[in-house]
Amino acid sequence: MRPTGESTFVEKWRIAWQSPSYRKNLLLGLLGLVILFSLFPLFFQSIEKRHGILLHDWVLARIPARDVSLPILILIWATAALMLIRCIQRPDIFLTILWSYFLLCISRVITISLVPLEPPFGLLALNDRLANAFYGPTFITRDLFYSGHTASVFLMYLCLRKKTDRWFTLLSAIIVAVLLLVQHVHYTVDVIAAPFFTYAMYLIALRIVRQPLGNLNASPN
Repeated sequence: MRPTGESTFVEKWRIAWQSPSYRKNLLLGLLGLVILFSLFPLFFQSIEKRHGILLHDWVLARIPARDVSLPILILIWATAALMLIRCIQRPDIFLTILWSYFLLCISRVITISLVPLEPPFGLLALNDRLANAFYGPTFITRDLFYSGHTASVFLMYLCLRKKTDRWFTLLSAIIVAVLLLVQHVHYTVDVIAAPFFTYAMYLIALRIVRQPLGNLNASPN
C-alpha cells in the first residue's frame, strides 16, 4: 500500500524521470560536466605555466599565513555531503545545482583566463586531494580569480531550501572565505567576487531549468 502524504524520494525521482524535459536537461547537464572535467587538466596545467600580476593585497599583508587546510576541507565536504543528501531526496535541487555548477565552472574558466594573477605572497598549499585530481600532475596555484571553494559552498546555500540547511551553508561559506585568506590561498578580491559571480550563474541556471522544474511542480505527488 502506497504511503499517504508527501511522496518518498523514490516516487519523486520516478515522476521526474517520466518528464521528457527533466530527462533532457539532466542528461545534458551531466554530459556538459563530464566534458568539462575531462578538459580541466589541460586548462589548469596551461594556466599554471603563464605569468600574471602580483597584487598588493592590503588585507593579506596584515594576516600572518597559517595552514588551516583541515577546517576548510571539513566545512567544504560537510556541506557537500549535506547537498548530496538533499539531491537524493529532491530531484529539483539536483537539477538546479547541476546546471548552476556547470555554469560556475565555465565562468571560472573565463575569468581565470582573462585575469592572470601570480599566487599571493605567503601562499600555503591547500591539500585538497579530490579537487587536485581534476587539475593534473602539477599543483595549481594560479586558478585565482575567482575563488572556486568560496563559490561552491555559497552555491549550495543558494540551492538548498530548508532554513537550517541554508544557515549552515551560509555560515560555512563565510568561514571558508575567511580561512582561505588566512592561508593566503586567494587574494581578497577573489573571495569577495565569488558570491556575485555565483549568484549570477545561479540565476541563469534557474532560467534554463524553469520548464522541467515547472513540470515537476505541476505533477501530482
